Amino acid sequence: MRVIQFREAICEAMSEEMRLDQSIFLMGEEVAEYNGAYKASKGMLDEFGDKRVIDTPISELGFAGIGVGSTMTGNRPIIEFMTFNFALVGIDQIINNAAKIRQMSGGQFPCPIVFRGPTGSAGQLAATHSQAFESWYANCPGLKVIVPSNPYDAKGLLKSAIRDNDPVIFMESEQMYGDKGEVPEEEYLIPIGKAEVKITGKDVTLVSFGKILKQAQIAVDKLKDEGIEVELIDLRTIRPLDMDTILESVKKTNRLVILEESWPFGNISTEITYQVQNQIFDYLDAPIEKINTADTPAPYSPVLLAEWLPNSDDVIKSIKKVMYK
Repeated sequence: MRVIQFREAICEAMSEEMRLDQSIFLMGEEVAEYNGAYKASKGMLDEFGDKRVIDTPISELGFAGIGVGSTMTGNRPIIEFMTFNFALVGIDQIINNAAKIRQMSGGQFPCPIVFRGPTGSAGQLAATHSQAFESWYANCPGLKVIVPSNPYDAKGLLKSAIRDNDPVIFMESEQMYGDKGEVPEEEYLIPIGKAEVKITGKDVTLVSFGKILKQAQIAVDKLKDEGIEVELIDLRTIRPLDMDTILESVKKTNRLVILEESWPFGNISTEITYQVQNQIFDYLDAPIEKINTADTPAPYSPVLLAEWLPNSDDVIKSIKKVMYK
C-alpha cells in the first residue's frame, strides 16, 4: 500500500468529493493561490478553478457566515480556518447558525458544512495560538466533532464529513501535516462516531485522540517491555462519542486512563470519566486517571512548554498508578 502525508490525505479527500459533487467548494485564507497555509489544498485551484477554491480576506466571521448561508441554497462548503484559534472570531456563525439552523427552520434547512483546520499546540506559538477547542464545540448540540490521528483516518473521516448533512468540526494539527501513513488508492469511508481499538490488552484501557495519541503509543510500547498490556483506543470522533467501545474495554481491563491535549477543567476526559463511573462503576478496580495540559495558558518558552504538555512518561506514571505499581 502507498504511503502519503497527512496533508495529502486531506487534499485527496476534498478533491475526490469535489469531483463527485459540483455543490462542494473550499473557502478560506490562502487555500487557493498559496495552495493552503499547510499545503493541504495543493493543486486544487488548478483543477477546480477560483469559483470552487476561494481565497478570502482575514475575516473568519465573514467567510464562515457565507459558508453557512450557502448551505441554504444547496451548496456543501468546506471552510478552512488557518487555525481553530482564529475560529473564535467566527464562532457565532458556527454555534448560533450552523449548529441550530436545522432545528430553527423546523427541518427545512440542513446545514451540510465542514469547518476544518488545526487545533491544539504546535510548538512555540504561545498562549493565543496553542489552544484545543474540541470540548468547546462538542458541548454544542447540532455539531459533530472529529479529530483524526493519522492520514488513513483523516481521509476516510473527512470524506464522510463532507457527505454528512449536519455541520462537522474537523480538527487537525500543524504538527501532523507531514506525518506519513498507509492510505489505499481505492475509495473508502470511515463512519463518524466509531472509535478504533488500535492495540488490544488486558491490564488497563488507555483512551486518547489526535496528535497526542503518539505519546500514548510510545507509552504502550514501553510498558509492553515491562509486561503490562495496555488496550489503546483512538476516539477519532469526539461527538458523537463512542462510549460503547470504551465501556466494553473497561469491563475487560477494569482500569481506565485518558490522555487529552487540553486544559483539565470541563473537557472530553471529564465527560468520559463521568460516563464510565455512572454506567459501570462496579467494574472499576481503581479510580480513573486523566492526563491533561497544565491549567495555564500555553507558554512560549520551550522548556516550560515541555512541562505544560503531557508526554509518554506522564502516561506511564498514571497507568502504573491505577495498577498500584
